[in-house]
Amino acid sequence: MDFTSGQGEQRYEAFVRAAASSVVGLDFDGTLSPIVDDPEQAHIHPDARDVLVALAAEVRAVAVITGRPARQALDLGGLYLFGQYGNERWSSSRRRIVSPRPPKGLATFERELPRLLRSHDAGEAFIEDKGLAVAVHTRRLPDPERAFEALLPALRELAGQHDLIVEPGRHVVEIRSSGMHKGVAVRTLADELDAGGFLFAGDDLGDVEAFEALGELQEAGLPTLRVCSASREQSALVPMSDVVVKGPEGVLQLLAQLTADAHDLRS
Repeated sequence: MDFTSGQGEQRYEAFVRAAASSVVGLDFDGTLSPIVDDPEQAHIHPDARDVLVALAAEVRAVAVITGRPARQALDLGGLYLFGQYGNERWSSSRRRIVSPRPPKGLATFERELPRLLRSHDAGEAFIEDKGLAVAVHTRRLPDPERAFEALLPALRELAGQHDLIVEPGRHVVEIRSSGMHKGVAVRTLADELDAGGFLFAGDDLGDVEAFEALGELQEAGLPTLRVCSASREQSALVPMSDVVVKGPEGVLQLLAQLTADAHDLRS
């Protein structure tokens, strides 16, 4: 792992000392799972289960906070799961998914979407229906980056007509309702669990609000650690991070080191 500054290293050490009362929040795609062309083929890193089980013994809670529908990540066996940026919620105590109704305007947006894609020569873009949101993936197109840049303003305009917002990611644009994002999920967990510290690891623009929420917690006096799972495709989180690692493997190596350091301190 690479600390972005001496202050980042100090924050890691402070978080280790507070680990027993702290929450670890984790994005899924690009953080626990490698990015793949077909989101339905995404799979958690093979080392993740063992690493997270060991980590859970050293911290107050481990939570997966993802843009994915909650059911797609339930096999992680985590204690807390926030799906669709926090709109869906599952915990090991309740063992059921709590979810609102789809936002108004989403069905109409989906009916109009194919025509918009065709008008931008992106008719073959993969459309993922998430129930509470819809995601447009450009990764399978001949020039994913160019298609993404062309579609983003058009999708943002159409979404605005239906009181929806867009969430850009790695060659994907997600359209969903406003008012809920990963920062809200972070604050909710910190409050409900009376967290003594908070670590969040993410990889792209959908994690910015979570990093911002950690900044607020830090100002309130909590030890925090912002971990960026960096890639060649996305580096927006790097300037906001305390630690930068290389993809899911790097995230898991950091969590394993954190587990060992916390255990040694407690012993």
